[in-house]
Amino acid sequence: MTETMSYESATARLETIIKRLDSGEAGLRETLDLCQEGRGLVEFCAGELDAVGQGLEELRLDELVARLEQRPA
Repeated sequence: MTETMSYESATARLETIIKRLDSGEAGLRETLDLCQEGRGLVEFCAGELDAVGQGLEELRLDELVARLEQRPA
């Protein structure tokens, strides 16, 4: 996987892999290769979702701090 891969391109590739596996046309070795690639893509996507979730959490904390600082003493 390259560092320039986006979440969207990773999920699109996962869909392609799933379709190929579901077709039943992949041989044993290809199935193994696709499963390994798919696992890497799932891990990449999970990392991206975690990063976005953390960013959203930080935004909410910053927003809360800003609101608290704006309250009159």
